Amino acid sequence: MSNSEDATDGGTDHVLDRLFAVIESRRGADKNSSNTAKLFHKGTGKIAQKLGEEAVETVIEAVAGNDEAVIAESADLLYHLLVLWAARGIDPRLVWAALEARRGESGIAEKARRGED
Repeated sequence: MSNSEDATDGGTDHVLDRLFAVIESRRGADKNSSNTAKLFHKGTGKIAQKLGEEAVETVIEAVAGNDEAVIAESADLLYHLLVLWAARGIDPRLVWAALEARRGESGIAEKARRGED
């Protein structure tokens, strides 16, 4: 990852940061003008439902061994996750910071710290 893509630098050079900015720009737009505006209009529950659907579709394609479909469904999954964050007012930099804080920590240790099995 280049410095311009470093999740901790607060920049918007990463494709996910750029996509999030576009998603945010659709907030309050006419629901007939974009799918994102339509999702915002339907509310967090519908956005979360769509996120779940995309997650299931991604899993199905992975189990089926269809890599091209996994890529396409993963893009849909990430898009809907970003829409959910925007709807909830979650700045992606907070998620990037949470990921960065976990760097170098094993998943087992991280789960133990959170009290998970």
